[in-house]
Amino acid sequence: MSERIHPRDALFGGERPFPVIASCEHFAGSEKLIGKALALQDKLGGIFDITMDLEDGAPAGREKPHAEMVVAMQRSEANTVRQSGIRIHDYTHPAWRQDVDIAVAGAGDRVAYLTIPKPTSARQVAEMIEYVQGAARQHGVSREIPIHVLVETHGALRDAFEIAALPWVQVLDFGLMDFISGHHGAIPASAMKSPGQFEHGLVARAKSRVVAAALASGVVPAHNVTLDLKNVYQPHADASRARLDFGFLRMWSIYPAQIQPIVDAMAPDFSEVRRACEILLAAQAASWGPIQHGGDLHDRATYRYFWELVQRAHLSKQELPAEAAAWFAA
Repeated sequence: MSERIHPRDALFGGERPFPVIASCEHFAGSEKLIGKALALQDKLGGIFDITMDLEDGAPAGREKPHAEMVVAMQRSEANTVRQSGIRIHDYTHPAWRQDVDIAVAGAGDRVAYLTIPKPTSARQVAEMIEYVQGAARQHGVSREIPIHVLVETHGALRDAFEIAALPWVQVLDFGLMDFISGHHGAIPASAMKSPGQFEHGLVARAKSRVVAAALASGVVPAHNVTLDLKNVYQPHADASRARLDFGFLRMWSIYPAQIQPIVDAMAPDFSEVRRACEILLAAQAASWGPIQHGGDLHDRATYRYFWELVQRAHLSKQELPAEAAAWFAA
């Protein structure tokens, strides 16, 4: 009987696998909204991440107590899933180092990621990551803290490939509103919504570059928010187009009703997931050697693709065959 080696152990062999994380990232800035988001995250079983916001969430002059509140929420019993990150202030703000110190000292062992907004160069991002790494050493945090970087300026877009290749970077986020504002009227306001956000040449070019840069370095590309809070179909439509036309694998939410539509749109196709499970189970039975399935040859290259697909399906709570579901039992 063939040895049943787990796909995780069989397919990467010491290589860094592509990050498989939730396909929706929900922003919340106040204690009340963070508490509601944590309750919903627990109810839905962790199908989305939460970004606790220090940048737009903190009242001016109260950055320190706001950061301490966020750390308290990170450490609270309400944070059952532990899929919550923190967005710090940007490089030009005097509080960003304080943000890092408070976040790493208080929640460095559990924070899901730190998000860096509005960099204008790869050099700025590198300096901020080095500061995070230094804070981790200082406070005895041995784990790598994932870094998410917002690409929303001309300089960050120019350096997108260099930024994606920096250590600890897990996600490149595209920030639509600041990107359009930085064009001083050259891009119309209509491009802040669909269909303009996908069809205006400068915006489409920027989104394509962010995705290409992210994927070239094994980093997850994340799409911007949908501004329309009343039309429940718009987040689903935007997420579908972002995934299918541009290759984004994650999208922001700014309203609880947007979360499920984004998750549904970003989830892998059910029939493809079933096929992926069949192929992986047959490969596992063959000790991960080449197999034929439906007349096609498959080997480790395709197995890796299908394993990532199945992991994303699992995160979105798609039902998997019992044998495949057992891979996630632990």
